[in-house]
Amino acid sequence: MAILITPETKVLCQGMTGRTATFHCARMQSYGTQLVAGVTPGKGGRRHLDLPVFNTVNEATEATDADASLVFVPPENAASAIIDAIEAELSLIVCVTERVPVLDMVRVRQALEGTSTVLIGPNSQGLLAPGIAQIGVMSTVDAKPGRIGIASRSASLTSEIVAQTTQAGLGQSTTVGVGGDPIHGISLAGCVERFIDDPQTEGIIIIGEIGGSEEEEVAEMVGRMRPAKPIVALVAGRHAPPERRMGHAGALATAGLGSAQAKIDSLEAAGVIIAPHAGSIGETMRAALN
Repeated sequence: MAILITPETKVLCQGMTGRTATFHCARMQSYGTQLVAGVTPGKGGRRHLDLPVFNTVNEATEATDADASLVFVPPENAASAIIDAIEAELSLIVCVTERVPVLDMVRVRQALEGTSTVLIGPNSQGLLAPGIAQIGVMSTVDAKPGRIGIASRSASLTSEIVAQTTQAGLGQSTTVGVGGDPIHGISLAGCVERFIDDPQTEGIIIIGEIGGSEEEEVAEMVGRMRPAKPIVALVAGRHAPPERRMGHAGALATAGLGSAQAKIDSLEAAGVIIAPHAGSIGETMRAALN
């Protein structure tokens, strides 16, 4: 089994009629994802990709029983779209939009409180359960059903690690891109906890990076739970200069806080295996499982 998604998950796309959303929704359909509707205000009643388009999320869910949403909405409107999906009580929301204003995401986090909705993103490449479904923009070329759960803050490294675990004969149970923005939905720790509870997932890979405290939160949880499953981590940015923004996600380390070394130290202390470099993660995990 996978985490967060099943073959029965019915997905709608907010903003599906846009050019980029059209391309990726067609990819999702080809992969076998149950994409059932689109939502674009003002375009309700039309059909797109041979699917019905609705004006609101509520209309779409009532007509199709959708329980998940992919948000392909521009940054200035993305938070409102996410909140619409939360209020429609969808169980899963994946937002791929980059550069959603921070204060807008504060409103989203407030809207999530007390609900059962899981938000992935924003600024996420989505999630992929090989052979089951793909929601978002993640590449499926090298993915293969298997026993490794991958939780990542880095989009580009995710594709590399998926390829490595496939080449190592391990495959993936689910790959989740948590999103690179400062305020987002599900955390690395939230993904790791779900992988620990998933019987199909036998090993867990964490792809972290400088900035924030998510890796330290993983270390605290792992140190407390002491799971039997091996956990391998890579923290990108060991040589990044302090107090300088790195990349579009604004990864930033200041005064020793959020640095790669601090994250590595906390993870190692909790019993997580640190991969020496990006090219060694697949073999490091295979060795840990053996």
